Amino acid sequence: MATGEKQVMVVGIDDSAHSLYALEWTLDHLLVPTSPVNSPFKLIIVHAKPSASSAVSLAGPGAAEVLPYVDSDLKKIAARVIEKAKELCLARSVHDVLLEVIEGDARNVLCEAVEKHHASMLVVGSHGYGAIKRAVLGSVSDYCAHHAHCTVMIVKKPKTKH
Repeated sequence: MATGEKQVMVVGIDDSAHSLYALEWTLDHLLVPTSPVNSPFKLIIVHAKPSASSAVSLAGPGAAEVLPYVDSDLKKIAARVIEKAKELCLARSVHDVLLEVIEGDARNVLCEAVEKHHASMLVVGSHGYGAIKRAVLGSVSDYCAHHAHCTVMIVKKPKTKH
């Protein structure tokens, strides 16, 4: 990296409270909002939009007829997620940010974004799955921690006390 060139930080987001908390935490703790010139990172926010066919792959016969509706809903969710990310950045005076929506599995999309942008850090939220859910559903943060070619920070949302 050339002198004075900013390091790249990729933050993966979805429509969960956990990933939005990770973005908020990153904006509050790792970026200098009052002076973007002094911030050590160029921020890239990535949302992985599932493909409609992967979302209905288990639906069986007749699934092809619902694909356009599912794709439309997935696009609306992606737009809502990106809009929320923009709002969080603007509320904290972070303007130098690139927002991307990339179709595919979140694990692969985030690791590929790290490579594409030569990121030195990837930030993801933790859904707090237990061992069984993690084994059945898979964990994006666990996958990225093992496969991304950069530092990976997993931000956990604090548990609320009852």
